[in-house]
Amino acid sequence: MNGCVKIGNTDMYYAAFGKGEKKLVVIPGLSDALATVKGKAALLKGPYKKFLKDYTVYMFSRKNDMPEGYSIRDMAADQVTAMRLLHIEKASILGVSQGGMISQCIAIDYPEVVEKLVLAVTAPYANEVVRNSVSTWIDMAKKDDYTAFFADSAERTYTEKYLAKNRKYFPLMAKLTKPASYERFYRNAYAILDLDVRNELNKIKTPTLILAGDQDLTVGNDAPYELNQGIEGSEVYIYNGLGHGLFDEAKDFYDRVFEFINEGE
Repeated sequence: MNGCVKIGNTDMYYAAFGKGEKKLVVIPGLSDALATVKGKAALLKGPYKKFLKDYTVYMFSRKNDMPEGYSIRDMAADQVTAMRLLHIEKASILGVSQGGMISQCIAIDYPEVVEKLVLAVTAPYANEVVRNSVSTWIDMAKKDDYTAFFADSAERTYTEKYLAKNRKYFPLMAKLTKPASYERFYRNAYAILDLDVRNELNKIKTPTLILAGDQDLTVGNDAPYELNQGIEGSEVYIYNGLGHGLFDEAKDFYDRVFEFINEGE
């Protein structure tokens, strides 16, 4: 199912699949700033086949109209509003990259809505690696060099094995996916650069799983350990040889998510 909810004066798109009573909310990364989930439920549900019997899975985009200075914390507040409008009182949450930053803020500010928390390839603040990645993409966007933008983000995300198979398609893919405007990207990107919740991670009491690769060129390799140290009782699993795109490259990524959120059921 494809849908949207009204958040203030604008809309927030979501895709939903499955008919289970339990709820899983998925919050994607910075790629959502370039292309939302609108109309893509059929394309997005593939990796979640194992979930569909027991869960209804909701994948949310950020709201369409984001004001200047819109923060990660604002995104978390709007995400919780959207959940409540859809009568999602409590859910497990999977946050990927920037989505993981939003998820941390949800768990800190609205713990009552979080059943279990999975933080994938994310960080609690804009560390040096994050800052370099995002600032580079902002500069490329300002130059309207989307081919370079697309290629650089892919190089920072995937392993050489993956890149060797797909690199030749990057110019065409960039041409087909270039956004009409970068304003949505800027709002999301600057929000990342302003985030720092390191001193609040101890407020997260929800059972938490942290998933990362040891070759992450987008958020760095220290980030999962900082999260693990800050969130008492959290579990961490590191994929050797994988980077920021492990959600695409690790064959057992979604199995691990499924097993964790079902523990104790």
